[in-house]
Amino acid sequence: MKPAEYRGMSDEQLDLTLKEELKNLFHLRFQSATERLETPSQIRKSKREIARLKTIQRERQLAAAKTAAAKEA
Repeated sequence: MKPAEYRGMSDEQLDLTLKEELKNLFHLRFQSATERLETPSQIRKSKREIARLKTIQRERQLAAAKTAAAKEA
């Protein structure tokens, strides 16, 4: 998915997607260890998706903190 599609998701949807992607990465690593992985590039793609998701979550955390600080001031 593209980052714009992830940004359109709610926080709960992002959490679920992240959990699914982490589970997928675990299975890919397990397949790699048992030499059943057909395309090793899937691991890299999965890691990048996880990084995208975590980046968007962090952006939202920083935006929430910024608005909270603005309300206090």
